[in-house]
Amino acid sequence: MAMTGRCYCGAVRYKAEGQPAFAAQCHCRECQYISGGGPNYIVGFPEAAFAYSEGAPANFKRADLEAGATREFCGTCGTHILTRAPGAPGIAILKVGTLDDPSIFKPQMAMQLADRQHFHHVPEGLAAFQRFPG
Repeated sequence: MAMTGRCYCGAVRYKAEGQPAFAAQCHCRECQYISGGGPNYIVGFPEAAFAYSEGAPANFKRADLEAGATREFCGTCGTHILTRAPGAPGIAILKVGTLDDPSIFKPQMAMQLADRQHFHHVPEGLAAFQRFPG
């Protein structure tokens, strides 16, 4: 399976091939900042299966965090495309909204529910974790 995607303005494009490692909605406070308040809908791919096919992202990592995540985004339009997290080595965490066909997203789990806001929706029957799955 191949998934392609881009930023809002189209300056940065990517391709991810193979089977995703996971598909989730993350409710952590950090993701709420990135998403504008809601959970972050994500698909994890092995880094070796992910590549930028056009353009190059800007990136940001908080200097005040010992093990902060690196966030990759379009330097022109600001679209957040990918996260590389120390807690998930070797995984490229793609933002579902950047997929050319986001309708293929089927979440397997909701995680970081300890930070969930009262207005976040978790589908009935979805595997749910207060923090990361064990």
